[in-house]
Amino acid sequence: MNPELSLNDFMSACQARAEAALDARLPVPVKIPERLHQAMRYSTLGGGKRLRPLLTYATGHALGLTPDLLDGLACAVEFIHVYSLIHDDLPAMDDDDLRRGKPTCHKAFDEAMAILAGDSLQALAFHVLASDPSIQVPLENRIQMIETLATASGSCGMAGGQAIDLDSIGKALDLPGLETMHIRKTGALIRASVRMAALAKPDLQQHIADKLDHYAKCIGLAFQIQDDILDEESDTQTLGKTQGKDRDNNKPTYPALLGLAGAKEKAADLHDQAIRSLAGFAKEADYLREISAFIVQRKS
Repeated sequence: MNPELSLNDFMSACQARAEAALDARLPVPVKIPERLHQAMRYSTLGGGKRLRPLLTYATGHALGLTPDLLDGLACAVEFIHVYSLIHDDLPAMDDDDLRRGKPTCHKAFDEAMAILAGDSLQALAFHVLASDPSIQVPLENRIQMIETLATASGSCGMAGGQAIDLDSIGKALDLPGLETMHIRKTGALIRASVRMAALAKPDLQQHIADKLDHYAKCIGLAFQIQDDILDEESDTQTLGKTQGKDRDNNKPTYPALLGLAGAKEKAADLHDQAIRSLAGFAKEADYLREISAFIVQRKS
């Protein structure tokens, strides 16, 4: 990718690259069982910000890695993300009818097929990490990538955060409790997106990897805070999902705890921390810096 691209053009290039890479790694829709493969493709392709692949590519750019070495990693983390969205939207979870501006998977197909599509995308993510030829690293690093994504996806990461979220409906969480939930539910996969790209550079010094991880931790939490703010201030058409759903479900959010002004101040502080984490990085990390700003300024 051209290093002189603006952030918008870089994002568009990464989205197009991720879309093509995801398409190439998904089962074709005519392969048996056709309906399951169609559901997987329906939920994965043709929508979404592709923030996690974007972070993988941007981290690679900061470290001097070419995008072709990162395609498998970008796909693996996005497959996990899409699986989580499919399951989050189910009636047993958030019970939502709209995702990325179109009917959710269980509405377009049915609940059983949505569960199976999510399960299959989760399995596909680890198949990609284990065997994709684009991931050209020593075996030790490949194992660390698998471990990173597994931890970020499981009970100590995303699934655990969702469990805390479900248990917190109607309850009053304090700020540390809310942060604990979202560091897992939203932040874990964002951190994995950056960490796996760092692992794609086997000779990377640990203190540099630690700075990137702290950056990712900050933007992961900022992303969720901005989501909570948009749930209050935006509309369903702009968001591509049902606006006000968290408030209607009596879920704990940052605006509910801190007020809108306080939530915006918290997001801005996390952005500042993320930028400070990148002190000492060259201009190749500018996309990471701009992505942090984008996260707290976005409108959808």
